[in-house]
Amino acid sequence: MPESAETWQQVDLVTRREADNTQSVRANRSWWDANADEYQAEHGGFLGDARFLWCPEGLYEDSAGLLGEVAGRRVLEVGCGAAQCARWLAGQGAQVVGFDLSARQLAHARRIDQALGVPGPPLVQADATALPFAAGSFDLACSAFGAVPFVEDSAKLMREVARVLRPGGRWVFAVPHPFRWCLPDDPGEGGLKVRESYFDRRPYVEQDEDGVATYVEHHRTFGDRVSELTAAGFALADLVEPEYPEQLGERWGGGWSALRGSLVPGTAIFIAHKTAAA
Repeated sequence: MPESAETWQQVDLVTRREADNTQSVRANRSWWDANADEYQAEHGGFLGDARFLWCPEGLYEDSAGLLGEVAGRRVLEVGCGAAQCARWLAGQGAQVVGFDLSARQLAHARRIDQALGVPGPPLVQADATALPFAAGSFDLACSAFGAVPFVEDSAKLMREVARVLRPGGRWVFAVPHPFRWCLPDDPGEGGLKVRESYFDRRPYVEQDEDGVATYVEHHRTFGDRVSELTAAGFALADLVEPEYPEQLGERWGGGWSALRGSLVPGTAIFIAHKTAAA
């Protein structure tokens, strides 16, 4: 997520610049393959092996119910990581398939399956803008901080999700709150001062000394997200901005903290339905 403008000026390895789809895919596949071990070691306890965590604010699907009834439904998890959410969905009786760009994240999914002694849900390595599924294959699609912020052409992602959903199918996804892009990734008081323009849509890019992108995250405003959804044939039903529970403490790092969470939202969860005409 964005650092301060002062940091970008001093450290060329972290910047805001354009990054096309090829750069984004290459960078993010490599980054997640290289960092999946550390990510799962750091956050695996909070995520759980078979729980559906929507966001760092500690909102779980078993209490939130954002997906509605899942038993017997055909469900696609977009950017499943180690499949913690998909595993929970399967346990609720859903017919779930998960996919992720990172082979190493999917390897962690199989590691957890083996540790639990369960077969686990079917998993596929795939790009979210070119889904290897037939039209109308799913009743429901979901994503908890997976794929959507890392895709350069997120409008195409929305169209792909719409394609594989049946008419009336639900699409629920959680992303970093668009306003977070105005603030530095600092959980303390330094992270409470607006540093960047909300309307600057250039992605956050980490790059090596040769200028090759090694991590890319894309910013869209609320208006952009609504436009992408409606253009793909979705109707926005609800928007959830979870509050940060005071008792949660410091569980995630970066821009998520009890201090910041008491003042500004860190997560936005979009709930949409595919229209019959789409």
